[in-house]
Amino acid sequence: MLPAVFRAPIRTDVVTFVHDNMRKNRRQPYAVNAMSGHQHSAESWGTGRAVARIPRISGGGTSRSGQGAFGNQCRKGRMFAPTKIWRRWHRRINQNQRRYATVSALAASALPALVEARGHRISGLPQVPLVVDSGIEKITTTKKAVTLLKALGAYADVEKSKDSRKTRPGVGKMRNRRHVMRRGPLVVFDKDEGISQAFRNIPGVEICSVNALNLLQLAPGGHVGRFIVWSEGAFRALDKIFGSTTKNSAVKIGYKLPRAVLANADIARIINSDEIQAVVRNARRTVLRPRQKKNPLKNFGVMLRLNPYAATLKRAAVLTDKRLRERLAAANKRRGVGKKEKKPAKAAAPAKAAAAPAKAAAAPAKAAAAPAKGAKKQ
Repeated sequence: MLPAVFRAPIRTDVVTFVHDNMRKNRRQPYAVNAMSGHQHSAESWGTGRAVARIPRISGGGTSRSGQGAFGNQCRKGRMFAPTKIWRRWHRRINQNQRRYATVSALAASALPALVEARGHRISGLPQVPLVVDSGIEKITTTKKAVTLLKALGAYADVEKSKDSRKTRPGVGKMRNRRHVMRRGPLVVFDKDEGISQAFRNIPGVEICSVNALNLLQLAPGGHVGRFIVWSEGAFRALDKIFGSTTKNSAVKIGYKLPRAVLANADIARIINSDEIQAVVRNARRTVLRPRQKKNPLKNFGVMLRLNPYAATLKRAAVLTDKRLRERLAAANKRRGVGKKEKKPAKAAAPAKAAAAPAKAAAAPAKAAAAPAKGAKKQ
């Protein structure tokens, strides 16, 4: 039966956080010499000599005399803000966070998709996680260890690591770490009966005791999915070391495995399940479009929806206007005020006929006056 630790929730954010802080706990403090750049007999020349006030080398007779000293902008001067060994190098990590990251990395190592995504060659394996008989712990020679890995189909991952060895970029080449190489399988054992000597010299292969599982080995670089080869004894010891969600660990006092918030994280599968769809209303087929906004002051139908009493008010206004017009007509009739009398149309026609001969007689008079005006101009 698969140990309960392999069903723990996989929290990559916790793994990344814990891994980054654990890496910082292996750093070695460094600093420049406290006296670097200050071992000179230098003193400022002061003002008035048309030179900067930086301290200058005393003496004469050489090109060094008079040169600036001490400042970080000067040749052979100190560095700006010299490093000190009392920098905060290490980080404290909560115990429960460290344990959570460890069980997350172990759970991820049981998923072939995550192991392959990390770059391991596991296509030739019979199963994942890969569990081998406890007799592997008694292997003492590298030759037998290589033969075992080939028989299991795990040697392809070893060859991948061996072929990846290359020179490190950067100045690390000069600091005793000249080469880099990808990680291969991690062999976890229960009792060391020679297994550490057998596997330690194979490129890319690492070994670890089940009682001292290290996140830096379970998730190198903070990436879950390490390919792990378990001995049977180590595999059986996982339940005793980590317990379950309901049973306390026999090794870690008062510790239980973390419980996932969702038992099934496949939300799409949950939503589309028959149980959920049986109580969900059918999908709306009609297309909802935004309604056109209308002005209730101009559209009486919209006004009625907003104020049903508007019809009564409008009817009352119409009746009131009708009564006022009737009263005004009655009052005008009593006063004798009526419409203005229009002149008959027949009287206007003779007047127009009489005016026509007068216009015809005036036309020759205008023609005779035109030459007289032209003579005056001459």
